[in-house]
Amino acid sequence: MKSDIWRQTPASVKLLYITSFIMNLGFYALIPYLTLHLTGSIGWTLAMAGLVLGVRQFSQQGFAFLGGMVADKFGYKSTMILGMSIRAIGFALFAFCTKEWHFFVAAILSGLGGSLFEPAGSAAYAVLTPDAIRKEVFAFRNVLQNVGVVGSQIVGTALASLDFYWLSLFAGALYATTAVVAFLFLPPIAATNTKQGIWSSFSHVLHDQFFLKYTIVLIGYYYLYMQTFLTIPQLVEDIMHNKTYVGIVLSTISLSVILLQMKIVEWLQSYKQRLILIGIGAMVMGIGLFLLMFANHLWLLMLDAFIFSLGTMISMPQIVDMVPRFAPKEHVAAYYGFNGYSLAIGGTVSQLFGGWIYDVGKNLDMQWLPWTLCLLVGMVVVWNLYRMEGKLEQQLSPSRVK
Repeated sequence: MKSDIWRQTPASVKLLYITSFIMNLGFYALIPYLTLHLTGSIGWTLAMAGLVLGVRQFSQQGFAFLGGMVADKFGYKSTMILGMSIRAIGFALFAFCTKEWHFFVAAILSGLGGSLFEPAGSAAYAVLTPDAIRKEVFAFRNVLQNVGVVGSQIVGTALASLDFYWLSLFAGALYATTAVVAFLFLPPIAATNTKQGIWSSFSHVLHDQFFLKYTIVLIGYYYLYMQTFLTIPQLVEDIMHNKTYVGIVLSTISLSVILLQMKIVEWLQSYKQRLILIGIGAMVMGIGLFLLMFANHLWLLMLDAFIFSLGTMISMPQIVDMVPRFAPKEHVAAYYGFNGYSLAIGGTVSQLFGGWIYDVGKNLDMQWLPWTLCLLVGMVVVWNLYRMEGKLEQQLSPSRVK
């Protein structure tokens, strides 16, 4: 981040950076290895492991709209702290799971915690950040999150090689730490919707037809993005026969973001067609995933992961910056929460259907099947966002977050 932008960044946003970093360290240390734990030590199929991940994902994003409305009404700080605490309990519970239903309970708690802190946190970033530097602030958050991802691969690989029990407790402890840090040091962030009821937010979002269509199209983007947590780790282990290489491939994605994210934002600064940029990013992600079907060596896996990361770097800053451009200030967390349905549905389909189609392709000796589908999804996303771009300006909220 450039020094002048850093100076313009409020101290409260810098503290949010710290909490984002710690949470991503905990999340990415656990989730990729949860898949391998379920399919390895527990002996589940990849489709069954995908069901647990899908339940966690839908518990988070499926209730994020409600979590966002609660945050708009009662304040961002308290909602974030509550969500972090619930996530800490959910992650720690994975250490004690011995039966199938135990894993689903832990997954649901983990997801419900995220449904509270994620929309509240994103809204806090948007409300506290000056409009002129918001895209750069979100881009730098993406960089810091990936610094956390790189650190998580080192910690996750080390702890998973010892025992999944310690990895779960470690991830839960990190979320508990963020709750304490936010409680002690984050200043109160006032609710923006104290005059209207929760159902007013609900009605306002559902009447924004263009935003609803935008959210639906993003389902395809998140179908691609969530391959990171299921099929990519499984493919790497199937090819390399060693869990250590999963961390190397996932770290390739994160290191690419760390090194190039801010530069790519700078290169694309003059390109104002934001929806098209999101679509181009999704198409690049689809290409990177499609090329995985030719990968038979670590270097090819890393190259394809790098191409995939380029797509995320093009799309992600635009995605998080678009929501406050649609949303009136008093409904910004509700808009973030509703937009989370794209991740809820896309992520759940990715982890349920994606895991199933990976198993089908493997059993039928059609390894190209899941990756070709990813390419087709990327094409659908870019086409629909291209068609929407011409109508964008007239749809942006006149009272959006400044």
